[in-house]
Amino acid sequence: MRAWVFGDNVDTDVLAPGRYMKLPIEEIARHCLETVDPSFAASVRPGDIVVAGRNFGAGSSREQAAEALKHLGAACVVAKSFGSIFYRNALNLGLPAIACADTDRIRDGDKVTIDPHSGVIVNETSGERLAAQPLPDFLIEMIADGGLVPHLEKRFKAKRATR
Repeated sequence: MRAWVFGDNVDTDVLAPGRYMKLPIEEIARHCLETVDPSFAASVRPGDIVVAGRNFGAGSSREQAAEALKHLGAACVVAKSFGSIFYRNALNLGLPAIACADTDRIRDGDKVTIDPHSGVIVNETSGERLAAQPLPDFLIEMIADGGLVPHLEKRFKAKRATR
C-alpha cells in the first residue's frame, strides 16, 4: 500500500468540502483533500493508505468525509489521533482507522502494510516496524462485512435462519 502523508488537524471540510455536500459521493470524492494536495483524488489508488498526524477528521459530523476516502479506494487511515466522530464514522462505513503515535516515521510514497489485528505497521520502504493500537476482533469483523449496516444485516439474516 502506498502512503499518502498529511499533517495535523486535517478537518472534515478538507475531506468533504461543504460546497459539494448536496452532490453525489462521486463528486464529493473528486474534491477530497484538494486544498491540501490537489493531485490526491485523481492519483490515489485502491489499497493506498492515508497517514496523518494529530486530530485527523476533526470538525463536523459529516460522514461523507470518511465515505469520500473509502470511495476513492483508501484501504485505511493511520493517524496519531482522530476526531471522535470521524473515527466512528470511518469504522461504521468499513474504513479502518488505526491510531499510531509514530506516523511521522512514514514518508509520503512509502510502501506500508498494516495488520489491524496486532497493530503492527511495517514500513517496507524503510524496514521499520511501528506499533499501533490493534482493532478489536468485533470491529475487524464489522469492517470485513463492509461496515455497520451490512454487518447488522448479516447478523439479522443469520439469526432469522436459525429460527
